[in-house]
Amino acid sequence: MPQGRHLPAASRLPGSRFPGLPGFVAEAMNQRTVFVFDLDGTLVDSVYQHVLAWQEALEGAGIHLAVWRIHRRIGMSGGLFVGALLRETGKPVDPTTVAQLQQAHAEAYRRRAGRLRLLPGARELLEHLTDLGVPWAVATSGLAEAARPTLELLGVPDHVPVITRDQVAHAKPDPDLFLAAAERLGADVADAMVVGDSVWDLLAARRARALGIGLLAGGYGREELERAGAYRVYEDPADLLDHLDEVGVRPRTL
Repeated sequence: MPQGRHLPAASRLPGSRFPGLPGFVAEAMNQRTVFVFDLDGTLVDSVYQHVLAWQEALEGAGIHLAVWRIHRRIGMSGGLFVGALLRETGKPVDPTTVAQLQQAHAEAYRRRAGRLRLLPGARELLEHLTDLGVPWAVATSGLAEAARPTLELLGVPDHVPVITRDQVAHAKPDPDLFLAAAERLGADVADAMVVGDSVWDLLAARRARALGIGLLAGGYGREELERAGAYRVYEDPADLLDHLDEVGVRPRTL
């Protein structure tokens, strides 16, 4: 730039850490990548425990459905989940029934908590992001009561934001959980990488304007996840950890 010339004021972003750079460059450098993780089937191998807990809750209310039908709805908001299943049986959906089934599911799931296991690489992935200074949060469609055993197994630190169904107006496939997680992280949701294992996770990520990353660990197929909006699909957290450079997370040395 010739000596004595200055950038126009419009090119300097208010509060920018990079005054003097063109506005679009400063804006790009101000962006901060964050990760938002679904919980069940993404970090913890708990999808099928949820399926069996829902089957027990439904059968306790006299509702009999094949296990595969229950699995295909896992990841949705609990209320939508129950409504979708009851619709298949022709039974009416009312708030009292939904609440009773959710409570029965939480109790049945808690009895299975001792069988939960972390998915390969889950803790290592989170620790690696922490070491790199990449903020992350957990956002789950489960109620806080149902999510507690899984969060304890994972060992989520107290300072990490955890958004549960109780804290938002609507859960997946609505974007509320991921919008709330980004807000808690102090980031624009457009800078968030949402990692999930179900089509409901990725639909919600797309509606939130976040970048979706799919994992096969929850039982959905690669093509299903890609059709729902996954930018990349990996087997499990360990596979994602091995390919973090593909989603823009670089080692400190690069």
